[in-house]
Amino acid sequence: MSRRIHPAVVGAQPFQLTARETFDGPIFETEEGRRRLEAALSRYPTKQAALLPMLGFVQSVKGWIEPEDMVEVAEALDLTPAYVHSVATFYTMYNKHPVGRHFVQVCTNISCHLNRAEEVLRSFLAETGTREGETSEDGEFTVIEAECLGACGFATVVQVNDRYLENVTPDGVPEIVAKLRGARDGAAAGGPAAEGDA
Repeated sequence: MSRRIHPAVVGAQPFQLTARETFDGPIFETEEGRRRLEAALSRYPTKQAALLPMLGFVQSVKGWIEPEDMVEVAEALDLTPAYVHSVATFYTMYNKHPVGRHFVQVCTNISCHLNRAEEVLRSFLAETGTREGETSEDGEFTVIEAECLGACGFATVVQVNDRYLENVTPDGVPEIVAKLRGARDGAAAGGPAAEGDA
C-alpha cells in the first residue's frame, strides 16, 4: 500500500481489498496509516469531518472495524470512542464483524426482486456453501441480502467488495464465484464483466 493518494480522493479508495494486511499494533502508527490520516486531515476543515474516510481506511485494511479500531480512530481525531461507535454502527457500509475476503451483497429491492434477485441470492449461497451472513469455511465469502444498491436500471445488481456487477442472473453466479476464487494477491474483486459493465 505505497501508492501516492491525492487528498481529494482520500475517501474514495477501495472499500475492501482482496489482499488484507495484518497489523500487530495500531494502524495509525504505521507509515501508511499516518500518511492516510494526514491526507484526510488536509482535506477537511475539522478532524471530526475526517471520521468517515478514516473508518473506511481501517475497513479497507482489515475488512471490518472492531471496537479497538474505533478507539484508535477516536484518539487520532480527538473524538470520544462513544461518538465514533455511534457513527460506525449507524452506517451499514461498515462491517462490525469479520467478513470473507469477498463480501457479496445481493440487492433484493423492487427492481432486482422483479429480475430474480431471490434466485441470485440463493445461487450465491449454494455456490459458496454458506448461509446468509456467515463466512465460508475457507474465509473467502460472506453473502448477504442488501435492501438497495442504487442501480435499479441494471437489475439484478450485486456488489462484491467495492465493485458492482450488473444484470446478474442465477445462471451467471457459478462463473462469478469461480473467478472470485481465482482472484489472489490484491487482484481486483468482482468476477467477470457483467452485461452492461463498461
